[in-house]
Amino acid sequence: MKSKFVVLWACVAALCGCHSVQPLRDSAVALDNQLEAPAGNVATVKGRWLTEENGAVMLDPQTSGLTVWNGKLISLSDRSADPSQRLQLHVISSETALVSPDIMAFELSDALKASCFASYIQENPDLEALVAVPNEPGIFLTITEDASDHRGLSPECAAKYGHSGSVDYPFLLVRLAVQKDRSVLMTHVRPLMFADGLNLANFPNDGIEGLALSEDGQLYLGLEKDAAGGARVFTTNISAEFWQQEDFIPMRDTQVKLPSFKHGNHPINALEVYQRDGHRYLFAAARNDEQLWVIDLAGQQDALVVDLNFFAQIYTPNKTCSRWEPMDNASIEGLTVMDDTIWMVNDPWKAVYLKNIQCEQNRAKFEKMAPLLFSLPIQETWFR
Repeated sequence: MKSKFVVLWACVAALCGCHSVQPLRDSAVALDNQLEAPAGNVATVKGRWLTEENGAVMLDPQTSGLTVWNGKLISLSDRSADPSQRLQLHVISSETALVSPDIMAFELSDALKASCFASYIQENPDLEALVAVPNEPGIFLTITEDASDHRGLSPECAAKYGHSGSVDYPFLLVRLAVQKDRSVLMTHVRPLMFADGLNLANFPNDGIEGLALSEDGQLYLGLEKDAAGGARVFTTNISAEFWQQEDFIPMRDTQVKLPSFKHGNHPINALEVYQRDGHRYLFAAARNDEQLWVIDLAGQQDALVVDLNFFAQIYTPNKTCSRWEPMDNASIEGLTVMDDTIWMVNDPWKAVYLKNIQCEQNRAKFEKMAPLLFSLPIQETWFR
């Protein structure tokens, strides 16, 4: 993680008998994330706890995507979430950070029950990323990532889909359709194909984690890590005939300019497409670095890096802890745009999330792996 500015709450121990709280940083990790070029901007981002109808924080949803539908934020969970949160859409109010009690559970369509991928996507698939399809109300796309613990493809299916140019069990693009009863049908699925020359390697848990879809049907996919250890952005077009096919979806490298680092892992974990003054950009969340990348899709400009300093809401501040607690790590995995604002939600990284505990008021929330909703106004200075 990058080093952050130090925030102190004034309380002198000798006089008050209490201790100041400082953000915890791992200096060894901070050194691992040095850009080859200076960062472009720094932004402070405050997060509100996602809460459910009973007032409790959301229990371990491992949020892996965020999009907008009917004026609400919509998220979904990956396979490591609490079982009560899996295989459903979560509806979130941007105004209150409240999660709707309505359960929009996934079901497999009859047409998919004979698919080579049915057993995986209807059990506990690792769903990563979510995007609403423009001009098709109630239609969403998501993608699967890690299937390494699944029993695999049948011999017949392996003969058809066994070589994807990446992982043994291919990444799957899944179409979701909201029904009148608010259930969600998984209606179609297609695997992704990468040419061998794209040099992806076999990294089941470092696959596609970001999806963004433009108004004209161009789909952008953010990859965490290729064979050389770098993030990549791929693309394909969602045509009118796209879901009439069941074969591989060929991926094309966008060859956009991503930030260059001296060393370390710097994955893309969320994407959103954004158009401004006739130019198309991508916003990308880099959770390992606590950064937002502004990427020129024309490939002419270097990506702009915005360092993000995250703060968590404290309901009951005191002399030691103010209303906003600096976070050691946020781990953003959902990102979307609504009303000229970037909305982000985090996927609590279980290996490091408890490092955030500094104020006792938030201990139980972090221990529940509860996520936060962050917002950041889009800045004119990000675009050149």
